[in-house]
Amino acid sequence: MPARLRPADPTDVREALARITAAPGEERAPARADLKLLTKHYLALLEQRAPGRSVEVRVPPFAAAQVIAGVRHTRGTPPAVVETDAATWIALATGATTWTDAVDAGRVVASGERTDLTPYLPLR
Repeated sequence: MPARLRPADPTDVREALARITAAPGEERAPARADLKLLTKHYLALLEQRAPGRSVEVRVPPFAAAQVIAGVRHTRGTPPAVVETDAATWIALATGATTWTDAVDAGRVVASGERTDLTPYLPLR
């Protein structure tokens, strides 16, 4: 696994989650560093849970990972792509939202075979 996609220290993950989670009635803009740490951490966990290279999961601007067994893509745009923003990815990974709800709300764009990540989420 590339160094940039290694699971983060559990203490760092807990602290980052605490900082980005707003209390009821409170709005809080997550810090970019926390979003980056959590995005990469949860993509690393997804790589472990769903090894392979047939689906590319993109969470711009922080990271992308190729996961799920199947036909491997080597150049150009992969045939199966999932793209979302960091806040949505973290919500999916932690179980704060479901795959169906995120897709229905337009917060996830998924095209190609094997792009339904429901069997792998949440990543806790």
